[in-house]
Amino acid sequence: MKDTEKNNIRPDGTYVVRRRMTSAKVIPISFLLLIMVGTLLLWLPISTAPGEHTDFLTAFFTSTTSVCVTGLVVVDTFVHWTLFGKIVILFLIQLGGLGIISVTSIIMVLAHKKFSLGMTVMLHDSFNLNSLSGLMKFLIRVFRGTLIVEGVGALMYMPVFIPEFGVLRGIWYSVFTSVSAFCNAGIDIIGPDSLIGYNSNPLVMFTTMLMIVMGGLGYIVWFDVLNGFKNGIKRRYNPVQIFKRFSEHTKLVLTLTVILIFGGAAVIFATECSNPQTIGYMPLGDKILNSIFQSVTFRTAGFAAVPQQCLCESTCAFGDILMFIGGSPVGTAGGIKTVTFFAVILNAVSYIRNRNEAVVFNRRFSPDTIRKAAAVMTVSFFVSFVMLVLLMITSGVNLTDGIFEVLSATCTVGLTRGLTPTLGIAGRIIIIISMYLGRIGPISMALFFAGKKNDQNKVRHITGDFIVG
Repeated sequence: MKDTEKNNIRPDGTYVVRRRMTSAKVIPISFLLLIMVGTLLLWLPISTAPGEHTDFLTAFFTSTTSVCVTGLVVVDTFVHWTLFGKIVILFLIQLGGLGIISVTSIIMVLAHKKFSLGMTVMLHDSFNLNSLSGLMKFLIRVFRGTLIVEGVGALMYMPVFIPEFGVLRGIWYSVFTSVSAFCNAGIDIIGPDSLIGYNSNPLVMFTTMLMIVMGGLGYIVWFDVLNGFKNGIKRRYNPVQIFKRFSEHTKLVLTLTVILIFGGAAVIFATECSNPQTIGYMPLGDKILNSIFQSVTFRTAGFAAVPQQCLCESTCAFGDILMFIGGSPVGTAGGIKTVTFFAVILNAVSYIRNRNEAVVFNRRFSPDTIRKAAAVMTVSFFVSFVMLVLLMITSGVNLTDGIFEVLSATCTVGLTRGLTPTLGIAGRIIIIISMYLGRIGPISMALFFAGKKNDQNKVRHITGDFIVG
């Protein structure tokens, strides 16, 4: 008898089958534990600035929004927290953006610890990958790439922040803003108005957009693009030839990202160009810059360059769609993801056009991928709707602000129309739950409560005569 089997035998001689927790349970629990650790650290007196008071719910809310890289806050981050508290928030953002499973894994790699099969599977699931091959190499490249991109972002902020705040504070603000932007957290320590004071500064605006987009593209796209350009330069390909040699996933993500950013910017420019409370008073160049920035930040970033409460209702309605879509898979962004949304829409278009397959770039989506995309979209919509109804019942908010706030939470965006700080206890708890569900994913939560698999898939039923549409 094996030693592992002997350990499952009770003193009375009975055999106990021990089941390891699946990644569907470990990942949500790891985020919850990180949130609770962050809550306790932020609840300490050393985390709160003199003259401020932090109750447990405020610490809990701030820890959740940091770990879930959302960005909604109930207190001003730059005033309420001490340097220690801000460092805690920064670490929570970084850990939340990368995922606690992947951070634990890289620590094991650095300590030369061997990975069990269970740990490998959990790491695979945390990145939502299709294969276990090359997982360690992929993990190391993710961490190396993250540090490089965040470092470059910090260096790009420094020419603005160092002259304004001094060397030490300027470097600190640059690092914090870079990490927050890359992780799509949207939390800043510059002032009470996010980046509104910098909405005419091209360097700050461009750097922030670059970091947001880099975090939202997804690591798989990163590495495919890098490899494509390396090979293209060696073989002297032109940009079109390089693009054609990308994987179908990379081509789709890049295409959708460009369409959503610039298409969204065009709609925002059209709806806000005459609004004097947002971009109406700006020169044409700043109007275009801020329209592009708003389009980017709508998709899970959370930084504001114009007052969100002053946006037209039509802009908010369009922004709700962008928030719901979010960034791309295997990145730091939230939302249902660009490819998920596209798969569902393409499947509907294929049905309308009487095609048997949903095809893009001469590649079809598998039936399982379509089913998963439909499930993610449906569950996300249902969760957002339930949270919206609960928020409106408990907090008495109007529909426009309510939808904006809930989607900002469930899609981990972090933008608010000034509603977050005014919420009572019930409203804050609803937003906390929304942020948590949005970060781990509604599907993960459904699997968490689903229990072990049953044998229903082994049964083939007779096709029913149902009518839809």
